[in-house]
Amino acid sequence: MQETTDKVRDRVYAYSIAKIYPLYVAKAENKGRGKAEVDEILRWLTGHTQQSLEAEMAKGATLESFFNSAPQLNPARSLITGVVCGVRVENIEDPTMREIRYMDKLIDELAKGKPMEKILRA
Repeated sequence: MQETTDKVRDRVYAYSIAKIYPLYVAKAENKGRGKAEVDEILRWLTGHTQQSLEAEMAKGATLESFFNSAPQLNPARSLITGVVCGVRVENIEDPTMREIRYMDKLIDELAKGKPMEKILRA
């Protein structure tokens, strides 16, 4: 079982942010939200500027390297709670997987129409 879990984790870590990003934008746009809001969420979560966010995508950064090299992970991200893919994000022990699921959760909240102030835990 652990070997399967490790393989899944390794596969998710290897996903490129550049390949995931258009899916997030499409999800947002399908629900009447926009690319600018997705960018704002990613900048809020990771501390990237728009320029450094675009640079990470241009170089094809993996999700693991995207989060490991984030300039300043937002301390308020610990306020993100709820379920993503059937798992409570606040209970995920693996730090990088938790960051990935935080990102998924924020994009889910955007697509569900939650106001940006609430998404960004303002």
